Amino acid sequence: MAKVSIVMGSDSDMPVMSKAAEVLDELGIDYEMRIISAHREPDVFFEYAKTAEDRGVKVVIAGAGMAAHLPGMCAAIFPMPVIGIPMHTTSLGGRDSLYSIVQMPSGIPVATVAINGGTNAGLLAAKILAVSDETLLKKLKDYTKGLKEAVEKKDQKLQDLGYKNYGK
Repeated sequence: MAKVSIVMGSDSDMPVMSKAAEVLDELGIDYEMRIISAHREPDVFFEYAKTAEDRGVKVVIAGAGMAAHLPGMCAAIFPMPVIGIPMHTTSLGGRDSLYSIVQMPSGIPVATVAINGGTNAGLLAAKILAVSDETLLKKLKDYTKGLKEAVEKKDQKLQDLGYKNYGK
């Protein structure tokens, strides 16, 4: 049963949304992924959002560009957390998407990550789930430790090349 639902309005969003899926895969979190247009197929969208809880979904990650209604509409119907990913757009560079997602009316919150922030959306969904899952919390701590170690390796490589080490 999927704990996270990843939904996007177009297959052009896949490069960004797949980053969220990669994080969920790495952490062993079950998810579903759908392409549903809230504007072009509203009946399909409403059925998707109304039945998400029954499907076992605990968090929705919704990506959208331009008017960016998909995350907000998910939040209006789905009673649990929704994370919005604003998509980069050619007209306004994604600021239009960002503003549409973060400017939700009072009572309909959408957590919002950076423009094209698929990785952070996946991590935020995992952190939400980890509140009640010790095993997942351990995986997240290990993930963070891996990030630290990667930076340390890059710094060591720099130092090995002979650059002065100002921090030590």
